Amino acid sequence: MSVELTYVIWSAFLGLIYLGVQAMLFRLDFGFRYANTQRDIDPPPPNKWNKRGQRALANFLETYGVFLALALATELSGRSDNLTVWGAHIWFWARVAFLPAYFIDINQLRSSIWTLSLIGLLLMFIGVAF
Repeated sequence: MSVELTYVIWSAFLGLIYLGVQAMLFRLDFGFRYANTQRDIDPPPPNKWNKRGQRALANFLETYGVFLALALATELSGRSDNLTVWGAHIWFWARVAFLPAYFIDINQLRSSIWTLSLIGLLLMFIGVAF
């Protein structure tokens, strides 16, 4: 299995971690009783941690489709090279670091990690497209 496909598998697990963190924070904020309902009534505004969990998951999902498309295009085209491999490494590990960084209040840390993950996607794109 290629490095890129290996990261596709592990990124699915990472996505489950993001989802689990978001779901746990939602339940801690609104309670298990409300979380297990149809949610026909509007809850009060979410607390800071719940909002961060929601935004972190949304941010992961925004780049996840691009990563999947690039990884699969790399595999199907047989164009895996150092750029695509490094890009997959960088994207994945930046996304691992991004989740805790979203909850740590260090100025510019989260944005820097996000930029690093974007660089990983750009490397993959260049590797597979050119």
